[in-house]
Amino acid sequence: MLWKLGDLIIANAERLAEIERRDNGKLATEVTAQVRYMGDYFKYYAGLADKVQGAVIPTDKKGVLTYTKYEAKGVVAIITPWNSPLTLTSWKLAPALAAGCTAVIKPSEFTSASMLEFAELFAQAGFPPGVVNVITGFGQEVGEPLVTHPQVAHIGFTGGDAAGRKIYELAARHLKTVTLELGGKSPNIVFDDADLQQAVKGVVSGIFAASGQSCQAGSRLLVQESIHDRFVSMLVDFVSQAKMGDPSLPDTQIGPIATRPQFEKVLSYIQIAKDEGATCVLGGKPRSDLGAGMFVEPTIFTGVNNRMRIAQEEVFGPVLSVIPFKDEEDAIRIGNDVQFGLAAAVWTRSLHRAMLVTDKIKAGTIWVNNYRATSFTSPFGGFKDSGIGRESGVDAIKEYLETKCLWVSTDLDVPNPFVRR
Repeated sequence: MLWKLGDLIIANAERLAEIERRDNGKLATEVTAQVRYMGDYFKYYAGLADKVQGAVIPTDKKGVLTYTKYEAKGVVAIITPWNSPLTLTSWKLAPALAAGCTAVIKPSEFTSASMLEFAELFAQAGFPPGVVNVITGFGQEVGEPLVTHPQVAHIGFTGGDAAGRKIYELAARHLKTVTLELGGKSPNIVFDDADLQQAVKGVVSGIFAASGQSCQAGSRLLVQESIHDRFVSMLVDFVSQAKMGDPSLPDTQIGPIATRPQFEKVLSYIQIAKDEGATCVLGGKPRSDLGAGMFVEPTIFTGVNNRMRIAQEEVFGPVLSVIPFKDEEDAIRIGNDVQFGLAAAVWTRSLHRAMLVTDKIKAGTIWVNNYRATSFTSPFGGFKDSGIGRESGVDAIKEYLETKCLWVSTDLDVPNPFVRR
């Protein structure tokens, strides 16, 4: 059924992507590719479903056979945000189903349409009624009762750190397990020996793709002092040529902000950065000449120090803070000096430097000379306030399984019952 669902997703990718694009304004080219790739997620976990294996454990106890097995946790609550609702649901749902769990999905109240349409495919794939369920509504009215429901065993959540803390608190009251993929303030670190042309593209991909509405956005650009001015100039020249506009058009590179509250939040942080003394070298304003959409210019701030709010708090929009650094030690210090630890990138031609810095940066995913690559084969998740647990890869299915250890006596004679065996 998982494999058949993967085929159905691929066959319906353009229709599902169009519905999602209308909900959140994401580029048609990107969301269509994302939805097609979802099919591979479900096929990957279809292949993994019959490979969840326990182990026979040699112990120091004589006369017993000891082994482990894995069992599905039960009903899983999946709560997803508005920026990539179908993809981020798949990251949770595919391993949950492969583990043998059932699921209740609550999409964002801003982007429920694509999830409701996606749910229709499960019956076509042969899933029995009740295995996958979708409920819609606001967090307090629907999300909180779902998290605290006694029959929900595990919660998979992607969203902001404040909402993640609330879910974690509610889950802890009932001793439920959680997978939390939360926010980030990821450092994109460019050293003076990097291929600067490629690094510019990586910085753009890290913050201006999806209009910066990505948890893994490289919103802090750390540039070595010796190349700071040159690199910023190259970056401004590149970004200033990006085409903003209708996300349905294939040549559009930067689309709108998805929701009115997020649009206002992004503009408020631009003003905060200016008030803190940062220098706006590109953008910094809304665009009202691009049709019926909430557009914010790709914005770059220099003169940022890591204590500023613009460097510490997640904006979730096309706003980049540029911070200079001296050497490897300084880059590591600045990179880690934030509450988040979701992702990072290092741009250098030196293998030694790349290994040194990636060993020291506290982040769950670190790219070297690339940015924003993910795969169904590879774990994704954060350190510190960026979350708990991992999604994708073999690690993800373990989030939805309980480990049971069995001790089977092979002795004919019962040992002394008053002494622990």
